[in-house]
Amino acid sequence: MTNQPPRLTVAGINFDHFHMGDNLRLAARHPLVDLVAVCDEDPPRMADAITTFSIPAERVYTDYRRCLEETRPDLVILCPATSQHGEWTRRVAPYGVHILIEKPFAASLAEADDMIAQMQATGKQLAINWPLAWYPSHRTAKRLVDEGQIGRLIEVHYYGGNRGPLWHTADKAARTAEQVAAEKPHSWFYRRAHGGGSLLDYLGYGTTLGTWFLDNAMPLEVTAVVDDPEGLEVDEQSVTVARYEFGLCTYHTRWGTFTDPWTHLTQPRTGFVLLGTDGTILSSDYEDTITIQNSKHPDGHPVKVDVLQPPFQDPVQYIVDCVQRDIPVEGPLSTFVSRIGQQIVDTALRSAQEKRTLPLVV
Repeated sequence: MTNQPPRLTVAGINFDHFHMGDNLRLAARHPLVDLVAVCDEDPPRMADAITTFSIPAERVYTDYRRCLEETRPDLVILCPATSQHGEWTRRVAPYGVHILIEKPFAASLAEADDMIAQMQATGKQLAINWPLAWYPSHRTAKRLVDEGQIGRLIEVHYYGGNRGPLWHTADKAARTAEQVAAEKPHSWFYRRAHGGGSLLDYLGYGTTLGTWFLDNAMPLEVTAVVDDPEGLEVDEQSVTVARYEFGLCTYHTRWGTFTDPWTHLTQPRTGFVLLGTDGTILSSDYEDTITIQNSKHPDGHPVKVDVLQPPFQDPVQYIVDCVQRDIPVEGPLSTFVSRIGQQIVDTALRSAQEKRTLPLVV
């Protein structure tokens, strides 16, 4: 009889971001996870999850303190609005739980540092989930870069976005234009004070995975511009240029693509173009192949994406494995890599506000 790793209990707290439904699905299907509770101050936001995962009434909470005290989970999945990541980490950390928080890291570098400190005091793990980190195309691209297939990586170019955050719900279920128009005036995604806007929603994807691709290199300075949509207080488009010792990298965010990339591939393609000293890689979201161009294949050569294996298929698999084996979170979900990404985001936000190039904030 083989020794099986211990089971982990998981609670989902705060349903501000619709990605909670996706993450709960990952927890529910994990063979060594027990989904013991869901909690949100607004019960209707939990309705779909309660039905989908057959959560009994006694495991549904509106008070996070009761939830944590009565169910005592090992791991908490948090999906609050961007501006409240720090607040919710401060609330939950004292209960001695591991935390998986949905992207982005935080609304500011200071908040990110406070989150790191809160979790270090408990000795528990904090992981920041960037869904792009689980796309086979980008995992394959990272492997090829690490193998030196395009020489030394010197440029990362990122384009990320979709039609907008209100056009879909959990599991990418589509919504109508009428539903989007009705919700837009009330959604936190479109409120500056809550951390709304395409820059804060999507730039961290590019800068965090870009940092991962670049083996944690940090830029010297950052320049960013954002649009100014009529009637909105947040941006729907941003362009950031980061200058490194070895060259320039660009990060472009967009709410308002013509299609959502998971239904019809966008133009430009969402994803990454990686340039090295001896070749390039095109790694698009949702594609089955990536294209590598190097001295052996100057015309470009399609490479089928890797078939990801556990525990590198999704964030719940990964954080559960780290906890069970008592190993640190690494790569883009780690606070180390995500903090560098947050530094670039913070600098970009200030650059856009002040309309000038700024040194990387520290």
